[in-house]
Amino acid sequence: MKHLQDQPVLVLGLGLSGLAMARWCARHGAQVTVADTREAPALLETLQAEWPQVAFVGGPFSARLIEGSAIRAVYRSPGLAPAAIAVVTDAARAIGLPVGGELDLFAQALRDLGEAAVPAEPAEPVVPPVAAAPAPAPEIESVAEDSTVPEAAAEPEPEPEPDAEPDAGHAAEPVAPAPVEPVPAPAAAGVMVHTAARDAAAFVARIAELSAAPVAVAAPDDEPVSLPIAAPEPAPAQGYRPAVLAITGTNGKTTVTALTGQLVERAGKSVAVAGNIGPTLLDTLAAHMDAGTLPQVWVLELSSFQLDGVQNFEPTAAAVLNLTQDHLDWHGDMASYASAKARIFGARGLMVLNRDDDAVMQMLSGAGPTQAAKAPPGGSDDATAQSVGARRAAPVRVKLQRPQQRAHLTFGAGLPLRPGDFGIERVNGMAWLVRALEADETIKRKRGGPAEEVDIHLQRLLPADALRIRGQHNALNALAALALAAAADCALGPMLYGLREYRGEPHRVESIAIAGDVEYFDDSKGTNVGATVAALGGLGAERRVVVILGGEGKGQDFTPLAAPVQQFARAVVLIGRDAPIIEAALAATGVPLLHAGSMDEAVQSAAQRASPGDAVLLSPACASFDMFKDYAHRAALFYEAVQALPDTLEVEGREP
Repeated sequence: MKHLQDQPVLVLGLGLSGLAMARWCARHGAQVTVADTREAPALLETLQAEWPQVAFVGGPFSARLIEGSAIRAVYRSPGLAPAAIAVVTDAARAIGLPVGGELDLFAQALRDLGEAAVPAEPAEPVVPPVAAAPAPAPEIESVAEDSTVPEAAAEPEPEPEPDAEPDAGHAAEPVAPAPVEPVPAPAAAGVMVHTAARDAAAFVARIAELSAAPVAVAAPDDEPVSLPIAAPEPAPAQGYRPAVLAITGTNGKTTVTALTGQLVERAGKSVAVAGNIGPTLLDTLAAHMDAGTLPQVWVLELSSFQLDGVQNFEPTAAAVLNLTQDHLDWHGDMASYASAKARIFGARGLMVLNRDDDAVMQMLSGAGPTQAAKAPPGGSDDATAQSVGARRAAPVRVKLQRPQQRAHLTFGAGLPLRPGDFGIERVNGMAWLVRALEADETIKRKRGGPAEEVDIHLQRLLPADALRIRGQHNALNALAALALAAAADCALGPMLYGLREYRGEPHRVESIAIAGDVEYFDDSKGTNVGATVAALGGLGAERRVVVILGGEGKGQDFTPLAAPVQQFARAVVLIGRDAPIIEAALAATGVPLLHAGSMDEAVQSAAQRASPGDAVLLSPACASFDMFKDYAHRAALFYEAVQALPDTLEVEGREP
């Protein structure tokens, strides 16, 4: 981090990210000035207590922050809209100063750590021991379904309303970050690791031990003689080079980020999860550096605000889950929003793309027409595939498009058609998560050659019904997480076990109870139209839904709700200030539209309309401020109302 030493830098905004950037720059020797439109932001006291030498400037932003100053770089908080800081950033760019954000600093830090040489330990001389019969290699136990696995990390405390509009004048006012718990370092003496990882490490160590043993050669007098083995060359110095997995999208980011982190951890690798999901990138990195626990894998949730304008971010693999209209007041238009999201891939990262989303597939620069991955009627009829794992259906011959320059793979709701892609296969009414594998992997295709046919196998991974997170949208989230974790060389078996155990994030299509053969789902974090459309489609693929909608609409267009409501909803219960606007948008659907004045009334009405086998879904598509303290309060009242219904059974494993 020598580029920061003695450099005067300006940080715009003193929210959580602004504080993290100020801390990072100050700890690496920069002369830091923080500016905020507020005279006394809530985190100012924290900053001054930790770094009293950091200068603070409160009040409206102006070019004077740059003009005539010694500032050599500007770093902006992601909550600040470009228009709100243009007067400062334009002045900086006019004189050639770099303008970046927290992700830029994080990416540069990883590069610096990667270039920092780690001294290699001198090789010890090899003393030829007395020849002896080698001990047999240890047997490796297979991982059974009931293997002991550490419990999942505790669920985070509820966050502020995730889709509230960012303040145009200053950084958002989030709660203070939770302390970062050190992540276990890679397997070493005295460090507990998962059974599979420990056994594998022991096996490799034993093989190394045996390979270093002296070779017995028969001498003329038949007495064994030990021949010395040359000492190995010391390994070249290497810096810190972790795998970096990044996730963005309009909806589903937090679920896929948390699930990917759990899959990596289940596969026996140390992992840190940070970014938009919290805590901040730089605070997390600093904590691991201080503790000496730099992880093998980083899993990052990144918003369009964090990605906007980022330079030189190079992940190992990155996923864009979906793209629907959101934050257009911040980005200006859909093209700018999509462009910001596309920066997540860097120049060389593996692209993980949702092939069912045309806007996402357009990010595949230079790609030809994509093939829709649709299952044939009735799906496969391979009745012999009865267990989870590498059960393969009959080979399917598909025509591949011309190979692309950019490495990528896709996931989607239909059958995968390219080797490496993920999808869903439906067999006799059962949906399976599957991956396509090339039937003959010995065939080497010529790059740039003509399109050709190739045989693929469908590897059945896990029945979708085995997931604890419900709905087709969550099956797609699981596929995205699998693809990302596999890019970090995580073993498939432990990951499938991790998929089965993942219970989901609170208030995101979370199953909370069953009453009268109706299942109740809390999606209180569904605060925008896109999130509710996804929830309706995910649950509606399995059953009819009674959905509770309404609240503070934030000026959204509710017409995109009409199609999924008409297709999947048995009835709609409307609450909150913007209920009349939603009612107008859904009037032509023909679905019964009911009104309720409270959450208790809404749940009672939904329960009366639902039939056995249905789902009742709280997914308001709105903020909560008109009736509740926040989305967590809204969820708590929903839970209480459901518990008050007769014959309510709480879902197994859920903690209220």
